[in-house]
Amino acid sequence: MRIAFVALSFSALFLCPAASHAQEGDADAGATVFKKCATCHVVDKDQNKVGPSLMGVIGRPAGTHADFRYSPAMVEAGKNGLVWDEATLHEYLRDPKAKVKGTKMVFPGLKKDEEIVNVIAYLKQHPK
Repeated sequence: MRIAFVALSFSALFLCPAASHAQEGDADAGATVFKKCATCHVVDKDQNKVGPSLMGVIGRPAGTHADFRYSPAMVEAGKNGLVWDEATLHEYLRDPKAKVKGTKMVFPGLKKDEEIVNVIAYLKQHPK
């Protein structure tokens, strides 16, 4: 039984390389998905629009980008320890109003995990 499991694990690892890449995300595909966000956000420069700049968002406490007027809920979330990492961004991008009740972001969220992972990969390419 153990040999069958090892063989199955080995074949899954080497015969399905796309599975490992799906977890990492595709930044190029994320750039395409980001077009849904670009009405309100930029990522390639530190400039706020309707929403805050997302340049350097990975590792940033929620509600703290300079010169942006956040909702009280987002500021409070940051004060309570919400920091944008892959896991918290994944939750937020899936359903912003569920992750931060009272956020003023009107975008309903991305429903496909692949799109979320790809957008996060794209955001990671734009550190501050």
